[in-house]
Amino acid sequence: MDPAVSQRSAGRTGAVSLSGSRVWRGAAAAVNQRITTTVLQRLGHWALGRLQRLGRGNLFLLHVVPGLPGLLARPGLMVQQTFAIGVLSLPIVVVAGLFVGMVLALQLYNTMVDFGAEQSLGPVVALSLVRELGPVVTALLFAGRAGSALAAEIGLMKATEQLSSMEMMAVDPLRRVVAPRLAGGILSLPLLSAIFSAVGISGGFLVATGLLGVDSNAYWSQMRANVDLFDDVANGVIKSVVFGVVVTWIAVFEGYDAAPTSEGVARATTRTVVNSSLAVLGLDFILTALMFGDNT
Repeated sequence: MDPAVSQRSAGRTGAVSLSGSRVWRGAAAAVNQRITTTVLQRLGHWALGRLQRLGRGNLFLLHVVPGLPGLLARPGLMVQQTFAIGVLSLPIVVVAGLFVGMVLALQLYNTMVDFGAEQSLGPVVALSLVRELGPVVTALLFAGRAGSALAAEIGLMKATEQLSSMEMMAVDPLRRVVAPRLAGGILSLPLLSAIFSAVGISGGFLVATGLLGVDSNAYWSQMRANVDLFDDVANGVIKSVVFGVVVTWIAVFEGYDAAPTSEGVARATTRTVVNSSLAVLGLDFILTALMFGDNT
């Protein structure tokens, strides 16, 4: 074959290969750009949806809060909801508090005995419960038991058109249905948290003195000397109040905003537990940093 012809043929083959490589790279870049754009669009839609839902929740709360003072004229509504929300949640809180305190004392003792600090078991158990575990675990239990019940109850009332019937009779469902439940939840959670902490401390005492051989006088005296009423107990109460507001608010909003179907009520109940749990854990970090961050 003529060398010139062979050289031209090789040049054309190289040009075709180079052109094909450029086309492939261009197509790959276009696909990658399309995938990136799709992912960003979905993330943007998700973020906008969450922000819109948060805005609706805030507006909902602003409409409910003015109805809270009116409950003073009808205390029976708030007492009824406090019983349904708080008193009926008491068994699970007491049992959970007892076992949490017992396990906490057992685990802490096994660590503290290596450092010869087992006589300080009392204040460590008390501080762990009063500052953190009491408000947080109680709020999580409250969200799972009372929060889901509130969302399901209000969602079912919406699905069966009970709320619409109230509006037709010139009865504001936000004041008649939502406000008493919100007040009952806010009142119940701090009390349940205090009971949880007290039962947990008692459970820790039983394990420490009955099983581990810690002196009972040292347990209580060290606790009284190291647990401060304002720095520890009051901050724990503030946490439980904040958690009570947030968990109950999420529960009543999800129920009121649920689609009027059985599937919508089920989704609202699930969202209540998930969103409340995440909100409690996130707020716990923020409140702990604000309350106790200067001690680190």
